Amino acid sequence: MSLNIVLFEPEIPNNTGNIGRVALASGSTLHLVKPFGFELSDSRLKRAGLDYWQHLDVTIYESIDDFFKIHHDKNFAFFSSHGHKTHWDIPFKDNLFLIFGKESVGLPKPLLETYKNQLYKIPLYSEHIRSLNLANSVSIVIYEGLRQLNN
Repeated sequence: MSLNIVLFEPEIPNNTGNIGRVALASGSTLHLVKPFGFELSDSRLKRAGLDYWQHLDVTIYESIDDFFKIHHDKNFAFFSSHGHKTHWDIPFKDNLFLIFGKESVGLPKPLLETYKNQLYKIPLYSEHIRSLNLANSVSIVIYEGLRQLNN
C-alpha cells in the first residue's frame, strides 16, 4: 500500500523537508515539481528532513507538464481551499497521487478547472484563518488515507 505526495512548485524548504519526513514515515513517495523556491541543497530543507532525507523515495520533475506526461493515466486528488468536497470524501486507493500547490497561491487555475471533480479541501472551522500550513495539510491527508486504506 502506497500513496504519492506531489508538491507543485514548493516555495518553503522547511515545509518540503517536513513533508519528506511524513512521506518516509508513511511509506509514501514524494514527487517534487519545479521550479522550486529554494535549492535542494538548502540547509533548512536538510534540517527539517533531518538525516532521513537520504532514505526518502523522491522523484523530481522539470515542470507540471513533465509530471502529467508521465502520470497522465494515474488517479489524482487535488487540494485547494476552492474544493467543495472534503478530504474525508476522497476514494483512497493504493498509488493515489495527492497533489498540493505552492504555499503562496496554491494550484494553477487551469488545473482547478480541469480537475474540479477531483478537487478537495480540508475544512476550516474558524473565519479567522485562510489556510493551513502545507506540511500540516499533507500530514492530515496522508494519515486519513492510511486510516481508510487500513480499514
